[in-house]
Amino acid sequence: MQRKRKRLFIRSIILAVLVAAISYTVYVTATGGSKKVVKEGDQAPNFVLTDLNGKKHQLSDYKGQGVLLNFWGTWCPPCKKEMPALNEAYKAFEDKGVQVISINIAQSDFEVRDFVSSYGLDFPMTIDQTKSVMRAYNVDQLPATFLIDSKGKIKRILTYGITEKEFKQYMESIQP
Repeated sequence: MQRKRKRLFIRSIILAVLVAAISYTVYVTATGGSKKVVKEGDQAPNFVLTDLNGKKHQLSDYKGQGVLLNFWGTWCPPCKKEMPALNEAYKAFEDKGVQVISINIAQSDFEVRDFVSSYGLDFPMTIDQTKSVMRAYNVDQLPATFLIDSKGKIKRILTYGITEKEFKQYMESIQP
């Protein structure tokens, strides 16, 4: 009799754990689908990040200007390849109402400074240490570039390495 009770007790615990696991899986699946996905035509989520020089960049401060947001990592081969092209495009458009904000994904200050120095980059370089901006923009692959028009709307989302000619064309498209 004692053995039967013990087996019943163990089976009940196992059943309870399975029910809890299934319930949790169903809950996560159901609520995960309600995550807001940022798409072309949407208002760009506002954020504040500090660049390597200590200057704060708040997206809403650039209203009336075009903004190119570029998410990247030092370990990403297409990111490395497009950085010189982005730098040249930045130089061509910095006085034409198009801003570039580059957002590194959670790497150390040292890694990013070393990268910027070795590539001779001139545009504002920020680090998203908490990945909050990355999550707000639903970035899941690098590089990711968001073209934001002067009204703060996302005009284009690009998830591949971009050439200098393409950068210039895209920057012209968001030039006020």
